[in-house]
Amino acid sequence: MQSVDVLVRGRGAVGGSLALSLAAQGLTVGMTGAPETPRADDVRTYALNAASVALLTELKVWDSLPPDAISPVFDMVVGGDAVANRPAGRLSFSAWQQGLRELAVIVDAAALDAQLATALRFSPHVHNVADNTSAALIALCEGRESAARATLGVDFKLKPYGHRALAARLKADRPHQGVARQWFQPGGEVLALLPFEKPAPGASYGLVWSCAEARAEQLQALPAAEFERELNAAAGGVAGELCLGSERSSWPLALARADAVSGPGWVLLGDAAHIVHPLAGQGLNLGLGDVAALAHVLAARESWRPLGDERLLRRYARERLAPTLAMGEVTDVLQRLFANSSPVAQSLRNRGLDALNQLTPVKRWLTQRALGL
Repeated sequence: MQSVDVLVRGRGAVGGSLALSLAAQGLTVGMTGAPETPRADDVRTYALNAASVALLTELKVWDSLPPDAISPVFDMVVGGDAVANRPAGRLSFSAWQQGLRELAVIVDAAALDAQLATALRFSPHVHNVADNTSAALIALCEGRESAARATLGVDFKLKPYGHRALAARLKADRPHQGVARQWFQPGGEVLALLPFEKPAPGASYGLVWSCAEARAEQLQALPAAEFERELNAAAGGVAGELCLGSERSSWPLALARADAVSGPGWVLLGDAAHIVHPLAGQGLNLGLGDVAALAHVLAARESWRPLGDERLLRRYARERLAPTLAMGEVTDVLQRLFANSSPVAQSLRNRGLDALNQLTPVKRWLTQRALGL
């Protein structure tokens, strides 16, 4: 193949979803690099909102996922501390109170990636091509370490938090009942338990434990029994007795945003364009929001306007500016707020959470923003 309409660099969930979205418009899409083989040791989970689920459903991917790869979140409890003898604020969300079927859906990352790869193989408009294939538009979905982004001269403003996210699959001795839990702990640690179906149906969690780099490295190196003692002490028994159901993995945390997400003949999407703290679980949702926005802009373009037209691509940049900037700021402020060890700051924070928990209209608004409604 001599050329394609759109060249997608990056084969993750964002790149795969973009390729399928544009192929559905009849555009020829080239993808670089060899298709990735799903890893058996992949312990990641994605928390997807309603907008992301709608996009994946439209792409005929969502309904093909195995049942045990999906777990709905009916309730979410956000508390300042899991340990009962330390005072902390509490904020809770309920799908029933919001008139929703679910607040979010926790998805097995490996299963989603595998289903996207299958859909791409059967798409007649998606082709594996060489890196130097010519295209009217190049979409960079390569992640935070994008090499092609650097060659464009785009400044990627990276603010490391000095923390790492530690992930694993857990088994509990009691059912999760579709409840997601998150605690903010001393030193800026954020402990999240996401209800899941593997390895124990109805009684498993995806763990995301964000903590200082030295602490994360120590936790990852601990023998399983010692790690479980640390984990159960941090969780305070709220979710029952927890034990490991997988190996542990970790990655560094940062806040980042590219100073430009589009230009003549190119666009940035997903982590190549922005990175946020995982405490709100919105990373992939932002990336899939990029996909939906770019697909809409390209589908609505004037018949005479080429795909790589700079003014056309500015429409995409404008549409994504507010949601990505807002989510980055919100997660950054929350991270700094809960990392503040001042007793005065902690008291004000906890009172604020308790007060917010009583404001049903505000909670409904926050829920709608998180769901992409």
